[in-house]
Amino acid sequence: MRIMYKTRNLPNTRIDVADALRGIAVAGIILYHSVWHFNIFVQEPIAHTLACDQTVADVLAWLLSGKMYGIFAMLFGLSFFIMNDNQQQKGKSFSGRFAWRMCLLFIFGIINVTFYDGDILMLYACYGLLLIPISYLPSKWVWCIIALLAIQPVELYCLLTGTTIDHSTMWELYDKICNTHAHGTFWENALVNLRYGFEVNFRFNVFSGRLTQLLCLFILGMQLGRQRLFYNEGRRSAEGRLQGKNLQIWHVILITSAVIVTALSFVDFGELESWLKPIYNLIILMMIVSAVVSAWYAFEGVRRVLHHLCIFGRMSLTNYLLQSIIGCAIFCGYGLACYRLLGVTYAVMVGCGMVIIQYCFARYWFRNHPRGPLESIWRKLTWI
Repeated sequence: MRIMYKTRNLPNTRIDVADALRGIAVAGIILYHSVWHFNIFVQEPIAHTLACDQTVADVLAWLLSGKMYGIFAMLFGLSFFIMNDNQQQKGKSFSGRFAWRMCLLFIFGIINVTFYDGDILMLYACYGLLLIPISYLPSKWVWCIIALLAIQPVELYCLLTGTTIDHSTMWELYDKICNTHAHGTFWENALVNLRYGFEVNFRFNVFSGRLTQLLCLFILGMQLGRQRLFYNEGRRSAEGRLQGKNLQIWHVILITSAVIVTALSFVDFGELESWLKPIYNLIILMMIVSAVVSAWYAFEGVRRVLHHLCIFGRMSLTNYLLQSIIGCAIFCGYGLACYRLLGVTYAVMVGCGMVIIQYCFARYWFRNHPRGPLESIWRKLTWI
């Protein structure tokens, strides 16, 4: 009986659709951070608003909130699998090297949280360490762990037992942080972010149901790598289109998730919201991913359009840190203080401008370099 996962010795070529999904995720993160003025929640009048602001906020919340970070987490797990599998094929262990890689990611997170209190890199580094023991398990046990985490066990336990989690500390921390963002100097912002950023993000993960869901998506990404689902391996039709089994699976996921999302959109979750909403968001995430993968392999035109996001996604770490630096300089009080100037729609326009500027920088950079600046540093230090 197989008690430990072993490589199948299949080549792990670069997955362009995964780069496109990374580009979508980072661009979506930038836009949604702009909606919330990079976490500045203060009761001050906003100078320039539009009647459509609330509608724009609601649409982007449905489409982006929790989904973009989730896609990022899934692709993180996929990247881990590829690196781990490549080392297994050489007869080497990747566990110690990956643990060091997560230490480096935590350091990047410390740099990032200096600018933006909503950093996810430190949490991802901690979650990432859990992939090491799980990567040794056979697939059937990995699927069991994914299923357990997907049903939101913490929220389900609270619902069944009547247990409540006190989130008052989180809101108190947000008050301290937001007031500093609005009225403090850059150094005051940096200090308060370094002091409270990791804790408030961890507490928000508990509050929003992401505590177990992000880990679920990390492991799911690894498992999708094992199953090679992001490769459309199979025969070609007479018209030259790939007709692999993997593409059929993505079609089934797309149709199933779309039906469930449509049905749940008409349901009032009521008292079950803390449990069902994260699950609902997870299904929307799978609908988005399956739609992108299906369209990528089915239509040449889609691949040409999404190729631009591949460029953006190949520099995902650099772009993530850049959006923190640029976004906070635009919205925080020590910068342009746009938190009190721009309503949601105008803020989203600023976010679109940030995406375009960072995309242009990525195109310029890749003319002479194979990887983004921080990606190169991370890679070199990983294998030092």
